[in-house]
Amino acid sequence: MAQTHFGYQNVDEAEKAGRVRGVFDSVATKYDLMNDVLSLGLHRAWKAYTVAVAAVRPGMQVLDVAGGTGDLARAFAERAGPTGRVVLTDINEAMLRAGRDRLLDDGVLLPTAACDAEHLPFVDASFDLASVAFGLRNMTHKEAALAEMARVLRPGGRLLVLEFSRPAPLLRKPYDWYSFTLMPLLGKLIAKDGDSYRYLAESIRMHPDQAALKAMMKAAGFGHVDIHNLAGGIVALHVGIKC
Repeated sequence: MAQTHFGYQNVDEAEKAGRVRGVFDSVATKYDLMNDVLSLGLHRAWKAYTVAVAAVRPGMQVLDVAGGTGDLARAFAERAGPTGRVVLTDINEAMLRAGRDRLLDDGVLLPTAACDAEHLPFVDASFDLASVAFGLRNMTHKEAALAEMARVLRPGGRLLVLEFSRPAPLLRKPYDWYSFTLMPLLGKLIAKDGDSYRYLAESIRMHPDQAALKAMMKAAGFGHVDIHNLAGGIVALHVGIKC
């Protein structure tokens, strides 16, 4: 059976999705709190920048893939307005429930779908914009997921991928210490799960860097891809335009 990465471990491809699901089942209830703690609140600025670059307009059709607790979907919905549509998806039902419930508590009702990004249940060319924030690195077949997102976008539609990436050389040693020492410790103390946060740190290191992800997006059908490095390259926003 084909092998893939689960953090630094080699596992069967068929096993990865279940193990990733277990990680996010474990952290779902503390996900937003841990994002604030681990990024010192910077994840909100990174997402706000993504929303600004997305430039969603009234009436647009938007797909938020692996949208977790719905931060981007909520912001997109405010801009798409009543004539637009924003669909929130995630493969992990615990994360999707947390996001849906939080949106409902705030009076925001969005269509949601529990689905695999590698097999999106939408017809071709049905969206103007798609996004995936901090979710691509957990997908077993990233090329297949990118191709699916390209499929459901209309020609000229855009894909925004916000993901951890390769930091500038001066940041790498302190970032490694933070990722492999402090992150698991905080995960253990706050979320009662240090192992899941060690996996998340490992998954970042196994994810393609800026140039490699750009090449993957172009191979998936995006004719032009821009890279926006944030926080010294710790995070990067890739913006691809479908051919």
